[in-house]
Amino acid sequence: MSASLLLVAVVALIVAALCRRYGLSAPLILVVVGLAIGWIPGTPEVELEPELVLFLILPPLLYSAAQESSYQAIRANRRAIGLLAIGLPLFSTVVVGLVAYWVVPGLPLAAALVLGAVVAPPDAVSAQAIGRRVGLPRRIMTLLGGESLLNDATALTAFRVALAAAVGATASVWEGLSTFAVAAVGGLLIGLAVGYAVSWLRVWLTDPPVETAIGMIVPFGTYYVAEEVHASGVIAVVVAGLLLGQRSDRLRWATRLQDEAVRRSLDALLEGFVFLLIGLQLPFLLDGLSGQSAIQVTVDALVILVATILARFVWVYPATYLPRVFSTTIRDREQYPSWRAVFVVGWAGMRGVVSLAAAFAIPLTTDDGGPFPARAEILFLTFVVVVGTLLIQGTTLPWVIRKLDITADDAARDRLAFAAAQDRASRESERRLDEMNGGLADDDPLRHQVMMLRKWVKTQRNVAWEELGRGPEVIGESPTAAGNRMRMELLQLQRSVFIAERDAGRIGDEVLRTALRQLDFAEGQMNRETE
Repeated sequence: MSASLLLVAVVALIVAALCRRYGLSAPLILVVVGLAIGWIPGTPEVELEPELVLFLILPPLLYSAAQESSYQAIRANRRAIGLLAIGLPLFSTVVVGLVAYWVVPGLPLAAALVLGAVVAPPDAVSAQAIGRRVGLPRRIMTLLGGESLLNDATALTAFRVALAAAVGATASVWEGLSTFAVAAVGGLLIGLAVGYAVSWLRVWLTDPPVETAIGMIVPFGTYYVAEEVHASGVIAVVVAGLLLGQRSDRLRWATRLQDEAVRRSLDALLEGFVFLLIGLQLPFLLDGLSGQSAIQVTVDALVILVATILARFVWVYPATYLPRVFSTTIRDREQYPSWRAVFVVGWAGMRGVVSLAAAFAIPLTTDDGGPFPARAEILFLTFVVVVGTLLIQGTTLPWVIRKLDITADDAARDRLAFAAAQDRASRESERRLDEMNGGLADDDPLRHQVMMLRKWVKTQRNVAWEELGRGPEVIGESPTAAGNRMRMELLQLQRSVFIAERDAGRIGDEVLRTALRQLDFAEGQMNRETE
């Protein structure tokens, strides 16, 4: 199994690299590739292990998404995110569960609700990736990102309650609500405790590699501790990630750079791995349906898929507009969203690997020793919903966004805000340079350094205002861009000289690495200035 998982990771990285190179949607391509590989004769079956997803893949992905999220934006949109992350999964659980109960022959209501809870949480990884590529407005991206951070906790808690009822354990509505409350509060407290403790520890340390290593184990440790005390590991990881992301300004620059590089590399590996793993599950799931009517199972799957997609729209539109009908405060405080933006939020409801992991976590037997009702059918229906939403909604989402003309002017606002802030920062820097210069003698050599720093500060301010006036419609290279291009050529020239000196034996590898590191930082700073 370990060799098979390694092979899956290698293939996923290769496919994901090609997709990124040619601007394709990696999640969708990976699912299709997984489906194709699964039918190759002799291919070893790689069954999805729930523990692998819930303990090793989900925590770091949630943690990374939380760190890159804006706490201020989530707080400002907490009502809408709460309706999407808490209300919608519960609504989808009930709707899909009832539809499955009516459609699937012999499926008990408790088992149908298990299916509803399994397919309830959308996976916003692919939706956010598409949204970033086509330029969705930031508020929509905030809603999708905030939903993805918390909806797993709601759906997995509903899954526990429905599963307890399906296997024969007692589970009332009040018990379900108390379970969710305990899990949410426990996850919140554990996440806060871990976040503050790790933040203090990383600030106290003076070793960036160790600080980054500590950050790497935070999602796994936080999730494990929370689940051991029957709290929500998802909420704990999300809260810890949000807090540490908010306090990342206290870290050293080297730690922040390392954290970002490690996080992005791990995300690329895990996201590619899970989507390829989804596609590989089809042959295994079909084996469990032996003896079933292919027509009946296909019809059931299509009905459940349609119900899952429609349930999101049935919830999203009333949840968006009804609060504004009954509350003047909300009408005055929040901008009235267009039906087009709401439709995009509704269409961006692709399911992911969490749904499959929950389905595979369904036990084989109930408490009385009998087989779990329709477990094979639930697994297959979940697979169809996951792959169907990824391929149908995922492939059409860019077209829908363009057709509805959902564009964003966030970039222009960001440039204005950055230019204003840079102007204030530059003027404060100039004031401090005046103070430094006033305490120097006329012949002090440091006066030259002060003059150079003043020129650098002035350039920072001018670049910010210059870029503000150059929208995407402006053609041609700006003076600053031309200067950066020339600086880049000089850096490349210096890098080649250092390499040639090493190859000629005039400097050692240690000296070369030191020189390349300095040149790399200079190039990285230039790239950040031009982003």
